[in-house]
Amino acid sequence: MKKAIIVGASSGIGEEMAKQLSEKGYQLGLMARRIELLNTLNDELGSKHVVMQIDLQNFDDAEEKMKMMISELKDVDIIILNSGIGTQEYQLDWKYQKQVIDVNVSGLVLMSTVAMDYFINRERGQIVGISSVAAHISSGLALTYCASKAFVSSYLNGLRSRARRSKLPITITTIEPGYVDTPMVKSAMPWMSPVGKAVSQMVKGIENLEQHIYITKRYRWVVWFIKITPNWLIRRFI
Repeated sequence: MKKAIIVGASSGIGEEMAKQLSEKGYQLGLMARRIELLNTLNDELGSKHVVMQIDLQNFDDAEEKMKMMISELKDVDIIILNSGIGTQEYQLDWKYQKQVIDVNVSGLVLMSTVAMDYFINRERGQIVGISSVAAHISSGLALTYCASKAFVSSYLNGLRSRARRSKLPITITTIEPGYVDTPMVKSAMPWMSPVGKAVSQMVKGIENLEQHIYITKRYRWVVWFIKITPNWLIRRFI
């Protein structure tokens, strides 16, 4: 039986990923800040998974919780880092910006470090980080979120280089979704993907040990277009 830990499993992409991996027979470690939602999800999945509360803004405790979850599950194959926050910034607010940085950046680095240390000792494994196509955009109305996702994609790419140098079968998978129909997206957006379809593509890519996954696949061409478009033109729209 394969085993996976999902950080940020209480709603949206993480919740759906838990459902689909559970259907495939995975033993799961479900982690999130909202423990009541995790317990409800675990009940829906037959109460066969391990549930643990984690708050990525509490760094010392979060590190201990991840180590505890790994110890509880034993021989973990995949660690999925899905936690993230972000909304439109109509005014600059340091408290909000710090929260985004703590969760999306510092929290991901901390969890990745624990995961990488574990997989090096285990001599195999897979880290999956949920970034966003927003990593390739600098939006004035979501500047902190976009910057945080740019960090995530760059950091995971660097981690991939480190994994290669280890000469161990450690896969680093970066997932960059576009608009997915989850509670984080407050209104209808173009090319919005149903969460079930989006996660199905993610799970397929994870199991195929892909290194970079765009969700949906058309966003590969969106990112390509963004990269060749002059900055002054992009700023007219965002």
